[in-house]
This record gives sequence, C-alpha cells and structure tokens, in this order.
Amino acid sequence: MSRIGKKPIPLPNKVTIDIKGQHIAVKGPKGSLELDLPSKVSVKQEGENVVVTTDDDSRTARERHGLSRTLVANMVEGVSKGFEKRLSIQGVGYRAQAQGTKLTLNVGYSNPVEMTMPKGVNVKVENNFTMVTVSGINKEVVGNTAATIRAVRPPEPYKGKGIRYVDEFVRRKAGKAGKK
Repeated sequence: MSRIGKKPIPLPNKVTIDIKGQHIAVKGPKGSLELDLPSKVSVKQEGENVVVTTDDDSRTARERHGLSRTLVANMVEGVSKGFEKRLSIQGVGYRAQAQGTKLTLNVGYSNPVEMTMPKGVNVKVENNFTMVTVSGINKEVVGNTAATIRAVRPPEPYKGKGIRYVDEFVRRKAGKAGKK
C-alpha cells in the first residue's frame, strides 16, 4: 500500500467535494476544480476527511494510489489557499510588464516577448519590474506557466543573467582564464 496514498486528506472549512464515480468536483472560496480519476482507484468522504483507496491489489492500482491522493489533495489546497510561483529577472535592462492577461518580457532579444496567460492564472509584476508572481488555483497550470516564462531566457552560468525561480540556485562558472 502506498505511504502517501493511505493518508487521509483533511477538508478545510468552506470546501465541499462532490464525488460521482471517477469524477470529482471540489469547490472552495477561490473557485472550483474538476478531475476524472484513473481507473482502479476510488474516493470516499468520511466526515471531515477524504480517503483514496484502491479497488484491487494489482500493480497499476498501487501505482495510481499515491498519484490520485496527491491530485485530490492539490485540488483541495488550490481551492482553499491557491498556489503561487515567484520568478526573479536578473540582468541589466531586463524587465517585465503585465497588462491584464498579457505579460511582456524585455530580456535581451531584439523584440519584446509577449505571452498570453491561460485562463485561471494571474500574473503580477512588482519590485521595479524584476519580480514576476504567477498565481492560481490549479497547481499544474501555475507550474507550467512559470516554467514557460522561465524558458524564455533561462539563467546562464557565467554572468547569472536570465529568469530564475526565487529559490533557485544557479551554479556560477569561471570564464576564460586569460593570458599570463
């Protein structure tokens, strides 16, 4: 049995879960999310907790047990608290601007890079146009959006210029040794 899969998921106040077979809908103060679980896994609500169990003891059921529990737990956390990824832009003249659902990045290319954010994702630029905060209720979409923004100009190891996560460490390399 999966160590993660057998842990119950506590439901916070103001969060409701609707289970119809393999389809799960979670509603909370931040919004609502829906998910179709894989087969051989079932979900039950027991009081203030949600429990994920396997239908049999096959290999595929055991593989999907922990995954399904984590997906449901992320849905519950997303509709109650939300998720957030913070990116830092480093480099002379590098900056970002947000207008509605568009993010414009000036990161050393001849033209600015314009990105349209997916539905349910909010982008905020702060700290003198060098900090970008990506937030939303769906952990997968927030993470993919932040990764797409970072991929526009990943940090390089020689000068450290580029877009990086706030908690990311970039190992620096020494440049050319030069003549003696």
